[in-house]
Amino acid sequence: MLYETIIDSPVGPLTLIASDKGLRAVLWEQEKQGRVRLGEIEGGGDDPNGVLSAAVEQLGEYFAGDRHTFDLPLDPVGSDFQRSAWQALCTIPFAETVSYGEQARRMGDARKARAVGAANGRNPISIIVPCHRVVGADGSLTGFAAGVETKAWLLDHERRVWLESRS
Repeated sequence: MLYETIIDSPVGPLTLIASDKGLRAVLWEQEKQGRVRLGEIEGGGDDPNGVLSAAVEQLGEYFAGDRHTFDLPLDPVGSDFQRSAWQALCTIPFAETVSYGEQARRMGDARKARAVGAANGRNPISIIVPCHRVVGADGSLTGFAAGVETKAWLLDHERRVWLESRS
């Protein structure tokens, strides 16, 4: 079974979906049609294992600048390669960026930058699995489900929080 809740955030409404195993998705408003591929949603505020409550709390802390990493059980649906790419995303430190080529290199084959980009584009757990931290080879902001403006906002937010925590 899947459970969902919707939260307001500085980057717009986010739909959080959890399975009995963990967080399945954090979807942007424009991704609601993506729910169909996740499976049947049981309903509103049901949260039998506390995953949605924990995700809401941790995302609130992230947006408040009090959280740099997430500690949630995750249950994304994807191919082995996609799950490997998403796992690699989780190793990119807060407020830092890497290129798609660098992410591919870290995964063992720098020639797979396009495949990595495609896998990142299918990342169902935005923000928590930080695909926003991957940029073009020249540092440009490219492809993001919620738009490049939102990607820029998230990166600026992390840099501001990081700088404030260092002073």
